[in-house]
Amino acid sequence: MFDKTYRQRLEADLAQWEADGVIAPAAAASIRTALPPLSPGINIAVVVAIVGGLLIAAAFLAFVAAHWTEIARLLRFAILLAGMVVAGGLGAWFASTGRAVLADLCASIGAIIFGAGIALVGQMYHLGDDFAGGMLLWSIGAFVAALLTGSRGALAVGLVAACIWTCMRSYDAPDALHLPFVAVWLLAGGLALAWNSRAAAHLVAIAALPWWIATALRFDFDGVQPSFVLANGAALLFGAGLAIAAAPSPRALRLGAVLSIYGAFSLAVVAVLEVITVDDIIRFRTGTAPAQPLWAMLCGIAGVILAFVSAKLTNRAGEAVAGCAIGLVLLAAPIWPASTGGEPWFAYAALLCAMLCLVVSGVLDDVRPRIVAGWLGIAGVIAGITWAVKGSLLRRSAFLAVAGIITVVFATALNRALPRSER
Repeated sequence: MFDKTYRQRLEADLAQWEADGVIAPAAAASIRTALPPLSPGINIAVVVAIVGGLLIAAAFLAFVAAHWTEIARLLRFAILLAGMVVAGGLGAWFASTGRAVLADLCASIGAIIFGAGIALVGQMYHLGDDFAGGMLLWSIGAFVAALLTGSRGALAVGLVAACIWTCMRSYDAPDALHLPFVAVWLLAGGLALAWNSRAAAHLVAIAALPWWIATALRFDFDGVQPSFVLANGAALLFGAGLAIAAAPSPRALRLGAVLSIYGAFSLAVVAVLEVITVDDIIRFRTGTAPAQPLWAMLCGIAGVILAFVSAKLTNRAGEAVAGCAIGLVLLAAPIWPASTGGEPWFAYAALLCAMLCLVVSGVLDDVRPRIVAGWLGIAGVIAGITWAVKGSLLRRSAFLAVAGIITVVFATALNRALPRSER
């Protein structure tokens, strides 16, 4: 809350209120005194120091790589071990002097060198050819570093390694869900919640996407439509984010808000993917398997329920409308196969209504990212209906015209129903 942008806006408001006589100068001074000090942030000197440190590290790595075959095995391992020790020592010194950004950078470099050490030991001693297992070990080490130092960079390294690990495991065993990654992701989410860090929350939200994508694209999913599986993942991320943000805790509010933003954009992307990728696949499917597995559908239903629970807890109409948006995107999946003999007009209508609900939800709750996601979804769905799918362009133009007329009539009725102050 007390970031630089907020403080600048608050300072401008205090000056304006004081000039207008709304508050006394003494009250404005008391407010300024009560505010906590701003964190130093990243200045030009820190940026230059980071670039210099990266250049020195790159020079060291290039030198070692140029003479790699000439260096004895034990010396190679000692170089990497010394690199981790030096990175940790510098990080501790930077932390003790209050340079948190540089300390975080050192912890991140140490986590990266740890991964290089795992690869080196495996290469030197010809260990088992389990690359995914090595990524898991790297992820564990990076998470330990993040837990001990509070480094967001080390958390990022750990999540990247974990995402590579789960993608490889999903490729190696496509007939089973790779659930261990869920435990790793929950651990990262717990760290983001404990740190109350927006940067960590963004990392956790991004890390959820590769698992769903890898799961949706598994090769042995006979007849399963990837965009329908991804829709359930987006629904769960969106609904869970709203529910976490509804908890009576500033930490939960920050984490949940970030998760819901990524969920909203994921929902918009999935709606577009359904339009541009599903139709031909559904039309020419010959298998009898369902277009989405039961566990995925349960995840989507849980996302809808969580969104409405959040709306009940917060008494926000926008979150209830967001729940409707999630439900409409999920509803398009069972509607689609029913239209194999013609155009899936009802599925198109459901997706357009879902994106409109997403925009309305953002407007009601004054959440700009949700509004942007909804508008992007509307644009993508309309473009997909118009150009990306085979069929009569004349019928599609008629459908879009009818949808536009209905939307304008609805907007007119809504404008008349709202009080003048809310128009």
